[in-house]
Amino acid sequence: MSNPEYQEIIQEYKEQVRILKQEVAELQDAGKAKDSANKRTLQKLEHVTQDLDDANKKIEELEKSNQPNTKE
Repeated sequence: MSNPEYQEIIQEYKEQVRILKQEVAELQDAGKAKDSANKRTLQKLEHVTQDLDDANKKIEELEKSNQPNTKE
């Protein structure tokens, strides 16, 4: 192989490396975005769970206060 052929091969490899680096960066960005979305969703779930627990406690309190006195 002559020197120009080697240069062409080297340029092709450089282009492939550049493309692969770009793809890796895009995948990393997508992973970070997914992690952020998961974190936000988990926080929402924790808040909804707390709200549900609070609502269930309030329901229990109301049910107890609405029961007729059974003292005779």
